Amino acid sequence: MPKISLTVNGKAVSVEVEGRTLLVELLREKLGLTGTHVGCDTSQCGACVVHVNGDSVKSCTMLALQADGARVTTIEGLAHADGTLHPMQAMFREHHALQCGFCTPGMVMSAIDIVQKHPEGLSEAQIREELEGNLCRCTGYHNIVKAIAAAVPLMHQKQAA
Repeated sequence: MPKISLTVNGKAVSVEVEGRTLLVELLREKLGLTGTHVGCDTSQCGACVVHVNGDSVKSCTMLALQADGARVTTIEGLAHADGTLHPMQAMFREHHALQCGFCTPGMVMSAIDIVQKHPEGLSEAQIREELEGNLCRCTGYHNIVKAIAAAVPLMHQKQAA
């Protein structure tokens, strides 16, 4: 089996994988990072979103071999070592932007990428459009949109500092 090396949540990892292993399988089954969920098996729900080299990726559509040499960040890698939440996580909590929580990790990872790609800010309509690839069956998105909008100035302020 091929051996790949990547950085996951800031830690170097080397692991043998079968050629058909998906990145989501590597994260969940080999590395024990179960915050990344598999929700649909068709890459439509977004529950498996992680960041690969800074961009959001549906990890159920990427082979683990494709991540060789990459930096991967999962939901487990967002909070600081002292437990301080990432601003997006904090806003999801503050604005009650979850119910069952199944979609939340992928939603948070996508939301961070959306905000980073729009330094000029985002309207509610833009946030809703950008979230199109993430499904939530519980909340109706209202509080998710509010949380993302509230995180925009926090994230841009942090980047400017």
